[in-house]
Amino acid sequence: MKLKKILGIASLALVSGLVLAACGQKSAGSDDAKTVTVGVMTKTDSDEARWNKIQELLKDDGITLKYKEFTDYSQPNKALANGEVDINAFQHYNFLDNWNTENKGDLVAIAETYISPIHLFSGTDGSGKAKYKDVKELPDNATIAVPNDATNESRVLYVLQSAGLIKLNVSGKEFATVANITDNPKNLQIKEVDASQTARSLTSVDAAFVNNSYAVPAGIDYSTSLLKEEVNDNSKQWINILAAQKDWESSDKADSIKKIIEAYHTDDVKKVVDETSDGVDVPVW
Repeated sequence: MKLKKILGIASLALVSGLVLAACGQKSAGSDDAKTVTVGVMTKTDSDEARWNKIQELLKDDGITLKYKEFTDYSQPNKALANGEVDINAFQHYNFLDNWNTENKGDLVAIAETYISPIHLFSGTDGSGKAKYKDVKELPDNATIAVPNDATNESRVLYVLQSAGLIKLNVSGKEFATVANITDNPKNLQIKEVDASQTARSLTSVDAAFVNNSYAVPAGIDYSTSLLKEEVNDNSKQWINILAAQKDWESSDKADSIKKIIEAYHTDDVKKVVDETSDGVDVPVW
């Protein structure tokens, strides 16, 4: 009897242990579903502020954000594809489409976030003062410096078209080059230079398109912007996005990811973006 009693107690303990273990696994799985790893490039102060606000908004949902930061643009999509991160936030539609094509990938955009409009800045005179205050002041035969890489040159030509300064025979996602200019009423002289040199060219041209990644470090005064890229069909490909794996909605983190999108698309986050990026980033939701 004593042996049976001991075995019975042992069996009960074993069953109880299995039940507790099962409960523990369920709990761990639940916690894991509420922890989302986001792949980002090295965060700027503005990035830090907006993600801090998003985390604050997710507090009541019990969702925790973790980050994996990268310094090489070729890495975040690889990390997303192999499951190192659950979503990433560093690229626009154009970049994602090109990456998928080149890597036979099937990553998808799950939410639009903001656009970093490219600006046409006025050239400066010998004293460093802007030559023009309005794009309408650009004279005939004005020299416009543009980035010479295919992607950025196409982008700025579309901006010139949206402003009515030129006409192109391509549209949307089609790449534009100077050869696609069909109408140029002011006979603007397009000067192609390396993107990293566009800021320096302001002293020798009438105006220059400068990417924000070069304009900010160069200390360019954004009040000297003559043109700001608009959000339209031609600029849609430059809208930044959150990306995920193709089947993300069937993952155990789908609900948490949807909550992240909801939190990002709030007026609270919009306010943070506006205040911390000095207008460089423009929310599009």
